Amino acid sequence: MKIFKKDPFGYNIFVKDLLIKTLGLLSYRRFRGINNLKISGSEIIKKLPKKNVLFIANHHTYFLDVTAMIHVFNASLNNRKNSLKNISYLKKLKSNIYFIAEKETMTKGLFPKILAYTGAILISRTWKSQGKSINRPINTKDIEKINKALEDGWLITFPQGTTKNWAPIRKGTAYIIKKNKPLIIPITIKGFRNAFDKTGLKLIKRGSELSLTIKDPLQVDYKKESIEQITEKIGIAIEQHESFR
Repeated sequence: MKIFKKDPFGYNIFVKDLLIKTLGLLSYRRFRGINNLKISGSEIIKKLPKKNVLFIANHHTYFLDVTAMIHVFNASLNNRKNSLKNISYLKKLKSNIYFIAEKETMTKGLFPKILAYTGAILISRTWKSQGKSINRPINTKDIEKINKALEDGWLITFPQGTTKNWAPIRKGTAYIIKKNKPLIIPITIKGFRNAFDKTGLKLIKRGSELSLTIKDPLQVDYKKESIEQITEKIGIAIEQHESFR
């Protein structure tokens, strides 16, 4: 029975779905009502395989970017084309959507912990901790969790590892791509930074035009292309390469 079933990370799927539906209801008007989310390319979602799909995206807010994507993915899978019209799409959810999130951010406060239960793959950044620059080795357990998420379903990652615009692309995403050879779907978001605070919880400006664009799969030659070349491709795909400045 689904009520007792758990995902590969030990989270109860019934509880997980209930939390996604609740957060979906609470956040819905932020994308359709208070603000307007313009969606492009959602027809791509229905064509994707059930697992080993990696979404790469630029990053505006801690929590709302992922929330918007979960809305759009589930709406698309329930036959909405570039639209969130009729929230009934939350009745039938894809439960194996995961997202990479910084452990430090997702363990502070009740809301981040609730959101983490919906599919967060918590990792420790190697270059920053508690606002200070550091240099620590990659935790192999983090890599194992990322691999497991792709083996089970879809994974969202923000290759810059920060909400700052034009921040460099971290090479970690390229290593994930080399290792797992996933289908890579770039996503670009716009307007979130102007409408909400850094967390995405506080509304700054009503009536903002938000956009979320889903692009065609990124083509990568896993044998010939280096980590550096893949990293540059990622920056171009999510429009954070210096050529977009």
